[in-house]
Amino acid sequence: MLDRTLLRNETERVLAGARAKGVQAPVEEILELDRERREILTRLEAQRAELNHASKSIGQLMGQGKVDEVEAAKADVRRLKEAMAGGEARIKEVEEALWHAELQVPNLPDSSVPVGASAEENVVVREWGEKPQFDFDPKPHWEIAETHGLLDFARAAKISGSGYALYTGIGARLQRALISYMLDRQLARGYTEVYPPYLVQRDTLIGTGQLPKFEEDLYKVGEGQYLIPTAEVPVTNLYREEILEGEHLPIRLAAYSACFRSEAGAAGKDTRGIQRMHQFDKVELVKFTRPEDSDAEHEALVSDAEAILQELGLAYRVMLLCTGDMSFSNQKCYDLEVWSAGLERYLEVSSCSNYGDFQARRANIRFRPEKGAKPEFVHTLNGSGLATPRLFAALLEAYQQADGSVWVPEPLRPYLGVERIG
Repeated sequence: MLDRTLLRNETERVLAGARAKGVQAPVEEILELDRERREILTRLEAQRAELNHASKSIGQLMGQGKVDEVEAAKADVRRLKEAMAGGEARIKEVEEALWHAELQVPNLPDSSVPVGASAEENVVVREWGEKPQFDFDPKPHWEIAETHGLLDFARAAKISGSGYALYTGIGARLQRALISYMLDRQLARGYTEVYPPYLVQRDTLIGTGQLPKFEEDLYKVGEGQYLIPTAEVPVTNLYREEILEGEHLPIRLAAYSACFRSEAGAAGKDTRGIQRMHQFDKVELVKFTRPEDSDAEHEALVSDAEAILQELGLAYRVMLLCTGDMSFSNQKCYDLEVWSAGLERYLEVSSCSNYGDFQARRANIRFRPEKGAKPEFVHTLNGSGLATPRLFAALLEAYQQADGSVWVPEPLRPYLGVERIG
């Protein structure tokens, strides 16, 4: 959510930022509701002062025996109370409409974000590692997984339908090894581990910006609860409606969770193997920072996610997303894309975003810069560190051997207990 003062004073900038993200924001509606709200508040304040004066005058007039004037003053009090009741009822309606309209306005892209309409206009910031070279025809991960019994798509479909995977045998162990390894590495970098619930309330998703705009992408369970699309949602809301002490910032949290996405509108995209799933695992990194520190913490967040790929020896690149490829809520985003040797293209394994105070305003997360100071909104950041399906796939493809076996990268061997699969 944007600062309402920004909407009033920099209307064209807000409209331009929304257009750059491909969003038609109801800015004029917001400004009209805001004007009405302020007019009603001004009128109520004047009526309250008049009511207080009229109420005090009744006692004075009664003491003076001015019966007719007492009755007139009482009539004024009744009139003012009725008028104020109507104004207070209307202000509630206006504030509710204003809140819902403001939820439709996206975060504004940072000035350093390139302007563009689609992913084709994202910018390569840097590349790392050498793409693996083979003296045989490399296989895609689903063929390798089938050879070694790592994944069972047929039984997953029988159980749950399309878009799910059943990890079996050493495939299940490799999945668990990746999660444990990634958590341990981030804890060593100063993150605190949390394990959040997978079901959240509607207000929680509003706080991080998934609702109301992306409801069709979510799985709703019962009345008012949803399966999380990412651990970002519950972890960012840990401090909703709270005031943090500035001395405790930055707060850095790491969380493993399963993630659930309906992938509405993604039919026919990346359907082979485990490139795009309705349920997948991910380690998420979330930060709460002072505004002046958020840019530096964002760059550090990207480095923390990159470190996993570097330690596993996987070639990747860092992309700075253009305005048209950004999410509704972030103001700047880097994607990490790992090289898929079997598919011969890059696959996204992490998005690292700085949200500024956008999520904090929606969730009302504030901090005191110092003792006794007026609370300010924190800045929130998050990024995958990393998502496992494509990381799992990239590992199988990068380390496959001519005899069909797969070498296990050295950092994973203590977790998996083997040096080679197959």
